[in-house]
Amino acid sequence: MFDHMDTRCVHGQLDPSFAEQTKAVSFPIYQTATFAHVRLGESTGFDYTRESNPTREHVEEHVAALEGAAAASAFSSGMAAVSACFELFAPGDHIVCSEDLYGGVIRLFDNISKKNGLTISPVDTSDLGAVEAALTPATKALYIETPSNPMMNIADLDACAALCHDRGLLLIVDNTFLSPYLQNPIDHGADIVIHSGSKFLAGHNDTIAGFLCSATPELGAKITLINKTTGAILAPFDSWLVMRGMKTLAVRMERQQSNAAQVAQWLTTRPEVTNVYYAGLPDHPGHDINARQARGAGSMISFRTSTVELAHRVLDNVRLITFAESLGGTESLITYPALQTHPDVPPAVREHLGITDTLLRLSVGLEDVSDLIADLTQALRA
Repeated sequence: MFDHMDTRCVHGQLDPSFAEQTKAVSFPIYQTATFAHVRLGESTGFDYTRESNPTREHVEEHVAALEGAAAASAFSSGMAAVSACFELFAPGDHIVCSEDLYGGVIRLFDNISKKNGLTISPVDTSDLGAVEAALTPATKALYIETPSNPMMNIADLDACAALCHDRGLLLIVDNTFLSPYLQNPIDHGADIVIHSGSKFLAGHNDTIAGFLCSATPELGAKITLINKTTGAILAPFDSWLVMRGMKTLAVRMERQQSNAAQVAQWLTTRPEVTNVYYAGLPDHPGHDINARQARGAGSMISFRTSTVELAHRVLDNVRLITFAESLGGTESLITYPALQTHPDVPPAVREHLGITDTLLRLSVGLEDVSDLIADLTQALRA
């Protein structure tokens, strides 16, 4: 009963563990660092906000409900969530990951994870054979993005999960690009789902947040311990902002996806554009897999211009679309991955991945699609 995704976006799981006494329709912001004890040995269940806070607990329950997770933990950023996830592993452990990942995660691997004794093997995770070939006796997890950032590659979640569970590995999936409204990796065998809550979940380009969603209570308990011990928790006000944003997740995703599908199709007709990367296009290599495991292709598009100079002109001349980092908000944003999201990736690796100086990434927002196309038209012609 009441289990449709649109309803869950507004109400979460409809059975919060914390009974808010005032019954406020907008859940309150418990902006406090500490909580009084009732008496010695007895508390309200809340003692100190780094460990637990009613507002943060509420948003965690909401995200868990959307992802079909046993538990969710909220962090101060998406990268804080990823960093906490890798505290599950020990020196000597081996992780196989998508070679096409958000540049901040690659920076974490190169500068922190490897220093801490982890071995990381990037592979094309849309190729299951390449994934299997990369596994070693020391492998503990497979970490993937699907669609990937920024090349929109698609990994087969069911096949990856079967491979991982046959080998006793964790399957970790970054689901930021599609959000739980369009894709639920736990339903396809994922053990941990990661979100940069700054993006589609919050949806308004006004806060930073991250989430780790766990398929089992046991895994959730381990992550909760890491969260309160390392301390990169999501503050009460930011928890409330994400909670407010999720109430409109369904309507935002529908409009943004509709806009993106039209923009992507239009881009394929432009002589100035040589390639369009969007899983909703029938000729995308991962189209059929994405259609099987997700409820849509989302609103992220990457495309390649015919020259570097043209790519720069587009960035200089967009007027409605904002030239900025990030994605998933109400406003359309255009990003230059080579210099913004992936500058720490070595040039040769960027070239191998296709993250060249002609590549642009577009996060399609809520504006009228005809205005977005008009803006891109004048920018391409400038």
